[in-house]
Amino acid sequence: MCGIVGYIGEKNATPIILGGLKKLEYRGYDSAGIAVIEEGNIELRRDVGKLVNLEKLVEQQPLSGKIGIGHTRWATHGAPSAKNAHPHIGETGDVVIVHNGIVENYLELKEELEAEGAHFNSETDTETIVHLIERNLGSGVSLEKAVRLSLQRIKGAHGIVVISSKEPDKIIAARIGNAGGVVIGYGEGEMFVASDIPAILEYTRRMSFLESQQMAVVTRENATITTLDGKAVPAKIDTIAWDPVAAVKGNYRHFMQKEIHEQARSLIDTLTGRVDFENNRINLMNLNLDAEKARKFNKVIITACGTAYHAGLVGKTMIETIARIPTEVDIASEFRYRDPLVDENTCVLTISQSGETADTLAAMEEARNKKAMVFSIVNAIGSQAMRVADGYISMQVGPEIGVASTKAFTAPLVDLYLFAIYLADLRGTLSEEERYRSIYDLRVIPDLAGKCLKREDAVREVAEKIKDIHNILYLGRGINMPIAYEGALKLKEISYIHAEAYPAGEMKHGPIALIDQDMPVLAIMPKDQWYEKMLSQVEQAKARGGILILVATDGDERAGELGDDVLWIPEAPWMLTPVFATIPLQMLAYHIAAIRGLDVDQPRNLAKSVTVE
Repeated sequence: MCGIVGYIGEKNATPIILGGLKKLEYRGYDSAGIAVIEEGNIELRRDVGKLVNLEKLVEQQPLSGKIGIGHTRWATHGAPSAKNAHPHIGETGDVVIVHNGIVENYLELKEELEAEGAHFNSETDTETIVHLIERNLGSGVSLEKAVRLSLQRIKGAHGIVVISSKEPDKIIAARIGNAGGVVIGYGEGEMFVASDIPAILEYTRRMSFLESQQMAVVTRENATITTLDGKAVPAKIDTIAWDPVAAVKGNYRHFMQKEIHEQARSLIDTLTGRVDFENNRINLMNLNLDAEKARKFNKVIITACGTAYHAGLVGKTMIETIARIPTEVDIASEFRYRDPLVDENTCVLTISQSGETADTLAAMEEARNKKAMVFSIVNAIGSQAMRVADGYISMQVGPEIGVASTKAFTAPLVDLYLFAIYLADLRGTLSEEERYRSIYDLRVIPDLAGKCLKREDAVREVAEKIKDIHNILYLGRGINMPIAYEGALKLKEISYIHAEAYPAGEMKHGPIALIDQDMPVLAIMPKDQWYEKMLSQVEQAKARGGILILVATDGDERAGELGDDVLWIPEAPWMLTPVFATIPLQMLAYHIAAIRGLDVDQPRNLAKSVTVE
């Protein structure tokens, strides 16, 4: 959660910071603030609500300076309000801080600080950090030392950025644990700090990424990186290839709509460099997996959260079908708390769009402690999940701004399919004929995705019909059962309509009691090996007077007869149907939310990168 931007250089920091926050507002939009050092003093502006409110405040009360920090907040401690907004400034007015994470021992620290005479002006845990830094600074040590001493006192996972009017020539940034990224950007006579790449990509492509337990002292010319206990760390500078234009909405009404329509291209990109159609091979070079290691695996565990978890459920069927290895799927937030049966013969595969999801990173750490080999499927270049894994698969979809994930769901479905083939090949469980057929099927993906996207008008018509519903039931079976979960999640996320998803075979074990003329049923029933069973469940729902919306294969006459509305998808190889069944469900959720006049890209209570537990 939360977006952080910092600048130091010769330019006015204010527009740079506000512009960067605009690109990170998807990470948090309960409140926002900015602090700059202006003529030796810290000037602070904060406001509740979205960033536009802060921008208006800055117009009314301008501030300028050559060093500053800013923040967009997703509330954890204290309700959204101006006083709880970051940055937080100390009592002396000499230190100001922005923070991503939770101070787990803040009540204990707050009592200690108040006993020493500190006065708190907010309800946040963050304010304890600025009081600690201020107290240490008052003992005569440097800002760098004061921050180090303070960080040793706080518990939990954090991303922290600090400036002080006492030392206005530097920014201090630190990362502890898995509370989100800290990116250092290198310019010419100017430097940048951010919690994510898009905030500073307009100004530089040269970036370093702090690891956990690292701190950076950033000046106008460079950054010095050390461990929290002061040991020097060589700065590894990466060059980021993302195009800043990719993060612009273009002619689309919302980023989510744009990202839905980018899927034909993003699916091409996720195949590029990995699929050798001429030699009938899958190449996953960054996975760092060889035949000897692959043959040791006695099971695969996929762990992820939310949308990524649904992708993992699809991946289970793919891996077990193609690679013939037992596969479990775990919600990451549960994985580390159940003492999972994991050892050196276990392959743990994590999925995360941001690569900074706190629960997923914690699951990776748990797996690592139990000696498993740990891999990741991740979109954000340089993210923690990419760096700490033994190997990774990059989604290659580019920036995803809309909070509700779209292209970063369909890409890992394909990545999991590639992984299954690659693993099977290494383990020697795939015949030449099976490999040829599996890889040949990949050729159709971009074209079929494009055909789905061209049917948006038909999906919009269905959205108009059901825009006022209060509840809906999603059903699926087999490899498309997780797509029912994902479709229901999308509708909940952005339209605030109650949606439940069930394996269709479970309908008669309870949910069928809900079905009547006021409870639409959306059933995913492409022509696959579960089709006849799905048809039976759909007919049962029809007999109870339910309104039926079907996702069905082109030319399915029975679906056309049964469905009140049908979202048609092209015929496809059964293992890849989840990619195409997903797209109309994304569009349906999008158009219902847009028709209802809701904030599609920034739905209430949600953030793009969930970096707190």
